[in-house]
Amino acid sequence: MRYFIIAGEQSGDLHGSNLIRELIAADRDAEIFCWGGDLMEAAGATLLMHYKKTAFMGFTVVLKNLRTISRNLSLCKQHITDFNPDTVILIDYPGFNLRIAEFAKSKGFRIFYYISPKLWAWNESRVEKIREYVDRMYIIFPFEVSFYKGHEIDVEYRGNPLVDETERRMSALPGKEELLRMPGLDNRPVIGLLAGSRRHEVEAILPQMIKVVRYFPEYQFVLAGVKNLPDELYMKIIGKEPVKLLKDKTYEILTVSEAALVASGTATLEAALFNTPQVVCYKGDFFSMLIALMVIKVKYISLVNLIMDMEVVKELKGYSLNRNNLLDELKPILQGGTARGKMLEDYKLLKEKLGPSGASGRIASAMIERLTACAEASAKA
Repeated sequence: MRYFIIAGEQSGDLHGSNLIRELIAADRDAEIFCWGGDLMEAAGATLLMHYKKTAFMGFTVVLKNLRTISRNLSLCKQHITDFNPDTVILIDYPGFNLRIAEFAKSKGFRIFYYISPKLWAWNESRVEKIREYVDRMYIIFPFEVSFYKGHEIDVEYRGNPLVDETERRMSALPGKEELLRMPGLDNRPVIGLLAGSRRHEVEAILPQMIKVVRYFPEYQFVLAGVKNLPDELYMKIIGKEPVKLLKDKTYEILTVSEAALVASGTATLEAALFNTPQVVCYKGDFFSMLIALMVIKVKYISLVNLIMDMEVVKELKGYSLNRNNLLDELKPILQGGTARGKMLEDYKLLKEKLGPSGASGRIASAMIERLTACAEASAKA
């Protein structure tokens, strides 16, 4: 079968690559074209456009690039038409992908959506577009089942692919003792700092995290940097504080950390899967925070709490993200702390809710099964 897959950012590229491997393994005749990234190409797809050329984040940035975005949409539509796939598979990235869904549906293509946009958090009106343009939604969070059921839309939950990825990465990592010999580390226990992957996140959140370092001289603080941000950005914020910067070593840092301060996002779920107790941090500029208060409809911001539908990890947001609150919430989750054991027990329940590894394979099989059934039904007609 012929598959056209679209992912618009780094995490979509990762999950798309795992899906592509499973599609190829289950469908020997699979032919896959994509808009995505290096990982999707390495997995076996023909890459037509890299997400680095199409990813525009933030209201102002989008406004400045409307002409480019319009050209990209037109080019993507042409690529789909020329390839004539059996299905178009959309991965998150709703601003772009929902427009493609509308076009592809109008041309008679079958639309699968893998990894739902966060409609449960904001812009719930887009659910109607899902209903109208998407043939099947494959979700990765169990609570999304009830959300879509409330809108009378059937969806499929086959597990969370992040479980696959963390298990794969865990099995490939050396032991904790060897990891503690990474350059710059000493023999003190580690507190990890995961300040986000975007510049504005790091600039807003890392300065608050840094304020607690001097209160824990018996620990070493290790910052998980990302390669797309310059060292100078991190070092300017760190200043003279004794914080060690390691880039592209997030999983290694989570493995050795006794606890972590984590920016809201996928990293909160990763920390839980690594059994690393955490305090979740979120902060933006005044107007971003104001908009968030007006449009975000969920009571939690971390994936851990959203999945569990209760406060497993403490969330410090906006003005509550300060030195005193960080100290108050970090101390109880360190070794011997009063809140550490309960958080680790809740992590076990979280993993049970997510289900076992193998989600990418199960989702690929479900897609192929549905496509095969549709083809057989068409042949009989």
